[in-house]
Amino acid sequence: MSDASSIIRIATALIMNPHGKILLVRKAGTTAFMQAGGKLDAGETARQAVVRELKEELSLQIEAESIDHIGSFRAPAANEPGWDVVADCFYVPCSTEVSPEAEIEEVLWIDPLSPPDIELAPLTRDHILPLAQKRLREGDEDRLP
Repeated sequence: MSDASSIIRIATALIMNPHGKILLVRKAGTTAFMQAGGKLDAGETARQAVVRELKEELSLQIEAESIDHIGSFRAPAANEPGWDVVADCFYVPCSTEVSPEAEIEEVLWIDPLSPPDIELAPLTRDHILPLAQKRLREGDEDRLP
């Protein structure tokens, strides 16, 4: 069981385009696809962190007030064995192009109802993907359940 010293606090985004596809990223030197986002800087809120991370990683400019917090989730970290991530996740509708920047090596838009056979980070596989699937199955185009 993990203790408090083995927790990484992060902020992530469920980025969805108008066609119901969600954006996953893969960092350089890694194999698992995950949500864009990252660690909180000192004194930064999760909302501020996700806005900063999306700009750094994807050249995606968003307003902090325009995104909705959809939940906090805990899962094993994909790239730090023995650590867990505790993620504040925000829903980010996206109708613009994104460009992989910083440590992002690959971006991929997937249909959450029929995901491809790729390695997914535990947070994405166990929490975010099911949340996106539920949203699409319920036909809620404006907000997450």
